[in-house]
Amino acid sequence: MSEDAEKKQEDQPAWRTNGWLRVKIPLPFSLRWVNSYLVKEASGYSVIDPGLRTDEAIAVWEHALSGEGLSWSDITQIIVTHQHPDHYGLAGYLQQRSGAPVYMTREAHRYTQELWGGGGEFAERLSGLFARHGMPETLIQAINEHLDSFIPKVLPHPDVTYLEAGGELELGGQKWELIDAPGHALGQFVLYNEESGWMVCGDQVLPRITPNISYLPGGEPDPLASFMDSLGKLGAYPVTLALPGHRDPFTDFGARTAALLRHHESRLAQMTGLIKQTPLTAFELCEQQFGRHLRDNAHNLRFAMSETLAHLVYLERRSKLEAAETAGVIVYRASV
Repeated sequence: MSEDAEKKQEDQPAWRTNGWLRVKIPLPFSLRWVNSYLVKEASGYSVIDPGLRTDEAIAVWEHALSGEGLSWSDITQIIVTHQHPDHYGLAGYLQQRSGAPVYMTREAHRYTQELWGGGGEFAERLSGLFARHGMPETLIQAINEHLDSFIPKVLPHPDVTYLEAGGELELGGQKWELIDAPGHALGQFVLYNEESGWMVCGDQVLPRITPNISYLPGGEPDPLASFMDSLGKLGAYPVTLALPGHRDPFTDFGARTAALLRHHESRLAQMTGLIKQTPLTAFELCEQQFGRHLRDNAHNLRFAMSETLAHLVYLERRSKLEAAETAGVIVYRASV
């Protein structure tokens, strides 16, 4: 989609229906915004995925609330589908302003502490992982500096009440099923209401763009397998409307889950074909798949490298590829 088309889309009137309002919270990177949802309750309003903490994001929230004749104190619960900073970052700030409880899973909350709880252990482990897979030190340093830049964008950390997949949540006067949705983010859940057929799908199923699937320290051992298994299960739900974390609400949910599965199957085949031609490190394969231009964008390079690793782990665990370490660097070869 061109930048002009994106800009026109951003300028469209707010999406709202049945007591739900989508608030487009701006992001300072290529995704451009995250969808937060303001949901009318019998008393007050729920917020789903409040966004990244920036001055611009806070201003958008203030404008959205005043436009509805609301104040911060009208927020009665804050629900975070997963721990990524563009969804989690403002949770503590909104809690401070409203006094509302913040709900997320225990596993997702644990990962926020690993990422931004202090000490820098995650950055060190990620640096070691990327170095062993062939990434140059200068690029690793740029990624670490970029990771550090997120710390003020997720503060203060909220006090969290834990949700558990398999349970239920009251939202908008209805009962919603909490469904485990691994692969994109450890501990992520989606919400499904059987009566309406609506699904709040976080970043698990997105229209027009593919969710990032990353292999990361402390994360899932085979995130792509988890993601693809999740898509197969979610695609069986009769969904009339999907409310995603990015882009617009959509209706062709089953078709979209199938398309995402095909996308990853195609990428796995492409990667296998490239490595059959010549042994490659993960970094070399990453640049062949996503382009050398990402060297100038630490944010996107981190995602691309982690996603490349997720696919390579998937292939190695199924004996499609073999990994061998030489002088501290892992090289992938076709299985004999």
